[in-house]
Parts: sequence; structure tokens; C-alpha cells
Amino acid sequence: MFIQGDLQAVFDALYTVGAIDPVLKMDWSKITTEASKHQGLMDEAITALNDCAGDRKSLVSKLNLLEPRVVNYIAVEVAREFAEFTSRSELH
Repeated sequence: MFIQGDLQAVFDALYTVGAIDPVLKMDWSKITTEASKHQGLMDEAITALNDCAGDRKSLVSKLNLLEPRVVNYIAVEVAREFAEFTSRSELH
């Protein structure tokens, strides 16, 4: 499952809740391994964020309700999706 819509809005919401800086200092391979073990939590969180339809206030509210480890998973996923988008854009 992927985060849909405005990735910048999700990134901004993650930044607002203070999730970006700590994740940049973490081992992403560990976060990825941990996230894959909890795919159900990831799917629920992504569905909740997608339901916000890019509304930054709603995104921040939803992120504040999630477990910190799930917020970390989401932050890494957003970074990956941004990277994939950038690589696709550069190929065209």
C-alpha cells in the first residue's frame, strides 16, 4: 500500500510532529525490517493518512495518534516514495 496524494503535505505533517530529524539519524534497514513485520499497522496508518486527502491539520492529528514506531515507518516510506518519484521524473 502506498501513500496517495500530496506527499509534500505528509512530509510537512511529519516535520511538524518532529518525526523527520530523528529518522534521519536512524538505521533505515532496521526500520524497514521492523515495518515489514508489522505490515498491518502500516496499512492501517497509511489508510488513515490517505483519508486526510492532503489536509495538513488532519495529517498532524492522525500522526499524533499513531505509535512513535509507526510514525517512523511512515517517515521512511515517505522518503522512499519521494526518492522513487524523483528518479522517475529524472528519467523522463
